[in-house]
Amino acid sequence: MTDSDESGDQGATPARRKRIWRRIRRTAYWVTGIGIVVPVLAFLVGYLIWDVRDPHQVLAGLEKTVVLEYADGSELLKLTPEDGDRRFVPYQEVPRRLREAIIAVEDPTFWENEGFDPAGIARAAITGVGGGSGITQQYIKKSTGEDQATYLRKFKELVLATKITQEQRKEEIFESYVNIISFGRNTHGPAAAIEAYFGKSIEDGLSWSQAAFLAGMIQSPSVHDPAVSGHAHAKKRWEYVMAKLVERGYLEPSERARISYPGDEIADPAESRAGQLSYTEYHIKQRVLAELEREGVPMDRLRREGMRIETTIDPGAQAESERVVRERLAGQPDHLRAALVAVAPETGAVVAYHGGSWNVRDYAATPRPPGSAFHPFVTVAGLRQGSGIEKTFPAPHRMHFGGEEFRNATDCASTERCSVREATRVSADTPFVAMTKAFGAENVSEAARDAGIPAEIAGEPTLREPDGVSIGPGIAVGRYPVRPLDLAGAYATFAGQGMRVRPHFVARVRDEDGEVAWQRRPSGVPAFGTGPESSGRDARIAAEVTASLREVGERSADLPGGRPAAAKAGTHRFAGTGDNSAAWMAGYTPQLATAVWVGADRERRLRDARNERVTGETIPADIWRSFMADYHRDLPVSRLPPAPPPRVSR
Repeated sequence: MTDSDESGDQGATPARRKRIWRRIRRTAYWVTGIGIVVPVLAFLVGYLIWDVRDPHQVLAGLEKTVVLEYADGSELLKLTPEDGDRRFVPYQEVPRRLREAIIAVEDPTFWENEGFDPAGIARAAITGVGGGSGITQQYIKKSTGEDQATYLRKFKELVLATKITQEQRKEEIFESYVNIISFGRNTHGPAAAIEAYFGKSIEDGLSWSQAAFLAGMIQSPSVHDPAVSGHAHAKKRWEYVMAKLVERGYLEPSERARISYPGDEIADPAESRAGQLSYTEYHIKQRVLAELEREGVPMDRLRREGMRIETTIDPGAQAESERVVRERLAGQPDHLRAALVAVAPETGAVVAYHGGSWNVRDYAATPRPPGSAFHPFVTVAGLRQGSGIEKTFPAPHRMHFGGEEFRNATDCASTERCSVREATRVSADTPFVAMTKAFGAENVSEAARDAGIPAEIAGEPTLREPDGVSIGPGIAVGRYPVRPLDLAGAYATFAGQGMRVRPHFVARVRDEDGEVAWQRRPSGVPAFGTGPESSGRDARIAAEVTASLREVGERSADLPGGRPAAAKAGTHRFAGTGDNSAAWMAGYTPQLATAVWVGADRERRLRDARNERVTGETIPADIWRSFMADYHRDLPVSRLPPAPPPRVSR
C-alpha cells in the first residue's frame, strides 16, 4: 500500500462518521416527531369522536337486577333497584358541607385543575394501572363504565376529562359526579344516601359530622359502612375526612374539636329494617359485595351489566347452620349471640356463613378474643423451631410473664411439667405461656398470620397492642381478638395439610349473556415454610397440630360414626372472675373447617339457662358437633393424616 492510499483511507473515516451521525440525528428527529405527533393526533381524534354520557343516561343504565346464586346455581337473593333511590339533585341543592367534604377528601384541587391528576397519569403511564383519579376522572370512569387497568382506558379518561372541563362549568361536573356515585346501601346520589344513613330528607341539611361520614363512604362503600365493618372502622374513616377538612381550610381546628362521630344517628340498612332480607342474607350479601369491590368489580358495574354472582354458599349447609344455632339457643338467656363459619380447606370456599339473626351486626366478622382456641398457633411457632407436641414445658397453676400473672382454669396432671399435647387437651394456659417465652411472642404472631389470620382488619393491625406495634404476653392465651371467619380459615390450613387458602364467598361472576366476567383463581400456598421444597415441612407441622387436637377435654373430637375430626375449645374470661365473656369451638375434618363463637353484644358474664358457666365445650361444642355431623352425613369418611413420630420426649 502506498502512502497516498493510506492517507486517503484516513481522510474518509471522518466523512463516514459525519454521515452516520447525520442519519442518527435524522432518525432521532423522526422518532421524536412521531412520539409527539402521534399522541397529539390520537388526542385530537379521541377528542372529536369520544363523548361523555349524560348522568341521567348513566343512572338509567343502573336499573338492572343483580342475582346472587348459591353454589348449586339456585337463587340466593336478588338485588332489585328500588323506586325513588336515584333522585337527581341539582348542584345548588347538594348541602354545602357535603360538597366541601367530598372535594376535600376526593379532589382538593378540583376547582383549579384541568380535569385530571398529572401525577396519577404519569404513574399509570409507567405501571399500566390507574391511580390518583380526581372527581372529573372518577365521573368519566363511572359514566363510561370502563375501569380496566390499561393504557387505553387511562388515555381515554385523560382526553374526556380535558374535554368535559373545557365544555362544562365545574359546578356541572360536580353535579353529574355526585349524582351517579354510590354511597353504598344500594344508593346513588346524595338524596338517597342521606335517607339511607340518617333517615331524613336532603332538604333538612347535614351537620359537618354527617357530611364527613357520607364523604367517607365514597371510596369503598361496601367496606366502610358500619353495618359491615363496625363503627370502629367507620369512625376511623370519618376521622380521616375530618382531618382533610381541617387541612384544606374548610374547618378551624377549634371547630373540629367540638364535632363528634355521628354513630347514634346512623340507621340500620333499610333492607333489613323492611324485612326484604333476613339478617343472615344481608350479611352474606355484604361480604359478597365487599369481596367483589376489592377484586375490581364494584356494585355499579354489577348493576349496569345485570350480572349473576355465583357464591360459594351451599344451600343445605347454610340452612343447617341457621337451624342448629336457632335450636341450641332456644330457651337460653336473650343476650346470648352466636356465629358460625364453615370453610372448605381445599379451596377456601365459605360454604356456610351465619353472622347472627338478631340485628344487622355481623358477629362472624366481629373480632373477639379466642382464648385457648388460639393455642395451636403457639404450637406452630414451636414446631417451626424444632420442638414437638410431646415436649414438656413448665405447667404451674400460676405463672408470671411480661409483668402479668397467668393462671390455669384447668391444670395438667402435673403442675411441674406438661406436654404440648396434654396442655392442648385440658386447655392449660401456663404451658403455652412458657412456650411463648421460649419461642418468642413475635414468632407466635407470625405463625398465626401464616396460618391465615390477616395482618389487619378494616385498616387496624391484628395480634398487636393498641399501639399497633408491640405484642404483649397475652398472645399466649388468645387475648387479641380475631374474627370467626378468620379462625375458620386458619384452621382450614391445618385441615389442608399446611396449605393456606384465602376464605372467599364468590366463585365467579357472569354477565347477561352468561359469559364469565370474573372468576376466582386457586390461591393455595404453603403456609409455614418457604418455597416448593417446604411442602413436606408444612404437612408435618399441620399433622402434628392435628394430632394435638384429636381430643377436646375428656372426649374425642371425632364425629358420629367414628369420623375422624380435630377440634379445640376456647374461652375468654370476664375480668377477674371465673366466668367467661366469649366461648369458642373450632375444628375440622379433611372436608370442612368450622368455627363457632358464642357471646353477647358487650362483654359480660356468660351463663346458660341453668345458670351454669358457658364454656367452649358447652353451647359452642353442641352447635359445632350438630352442624358438622349433619354436613358430613352423606360424605365418605376421610382420614386425617397420621401423627409423625415424636420428635422430643422431654
